[in-house]
Amino acid sequence: MYPQGSFRLGTVIRPNTPTGEYDIDLVCRLPITKESTTQAELKERVGRMLRAFMRWKQQQGHDDGPASCKATRRCWTLGYPDDGFHLDVLPTIPDLEKPPTGILLTDKQLHEWQHSNPIGYATWFQTRSQLDRHLVEAKRHPNVADVPDWDTRSTLQRLVQILKWHCMLYFVDDPDNRPPSILVTTLAARAYTGQRDLYIGAREVLSRMGDFVENRDGKLWVPNPAHEEENFADKWNEYPERRAAFVHWHNDLSALLDDLARLQGKGLKVLATRLSESFTPEAIERSVQVYGERRRRQTVTGAHRMGVGGLLTTTGTGPRVRPHTFYGQHPHPRG
Repeated sequence: MYPQGSFRLGTVIRPNTPTGEYDIDLVCRLPITKESTTQAELKERVGRMLRAFMRWKQQQGHDDGPASCKATRRCWTLGYPDDGFHLDVLPTIPDLEKPPTGILLTDKQLHEWQHSNPIGYATWFQTRSQLDRHLVEAKRHPNVADVPDWDTRSTLQRLVQILKWHCMLYFVDDPDNRPPSILVTTLAARAYTGQRDLYIGAREVLSRMGDFVENRDGKLWVPNPAHEEENFADKWNEYPERRAAFVHWHNDLSALLDDLARLQGKGLKVLATRLSESFTPEAIERSVQVYGERRRRQTVTGAHRMGVGGLLTTTGTGPRVRPHTFYGQHPHPRG
């Protein structure tokens, strides 16, 4: 049993749903061959295990067990409503044609076994993240091993979180046309070229994402980098309106970043107002407060220096910016 998806990649975002539940994806891999079972048998076998686990928790009087166990198209969903999350457990077996981490998974709507490789994908995504050399240097710090992996996030991880956050809010009233998280994540990771600055990286990624949508024999194709035969854009061929919805979302976010560039120099309040039109206003307000307090501390401690072109910087070059007292040279007003 191991995690897959955003929790494994370090790109999870807070859900914008009435319940606010986090969706945690797990893989349950049984070491058996496809010749020894069927999709339906595998799905039911894992379901029996999970239902037995839930009953055992209840019989033992444990209050940390799942409240429900329900079958979905591919998974079994264990509900933990009091704890704010649910687990989607995916029944799988090894894909002997794609060792060592390839898997075959069940799907009640499809006759053939479906291929995937979550571990291989996570390894590929980590490699893309390490194009940010600053992250690589941070991971070499002797204390990093003492803290969770994602206390230091790469620019790519944070960039994907922003794309997913905007996408979630953009499609809040049209969830059927919302692009899958794995599709957005893959296109962003392919388009990322190592920028450390989050804003510059986002603009670059948005400008290049379309370059990685292939046309294979008339079908739109975004291959899984860990399994080229898996197409993350398969639904675009069945439902062209979903491709159109993706383009509209992409253009909306690109327009937002263009607006922010034009508003540079207009002040933090103006930028925050524009961001609040596309993101959660409360989150933007909290970020502005944190940013303002950090800038205040940097000024008070003398960390701010004047950089090239008159821009404030915290690097070690340029004249130091003196703290503002707002009442001239004297520490107290004259009596």
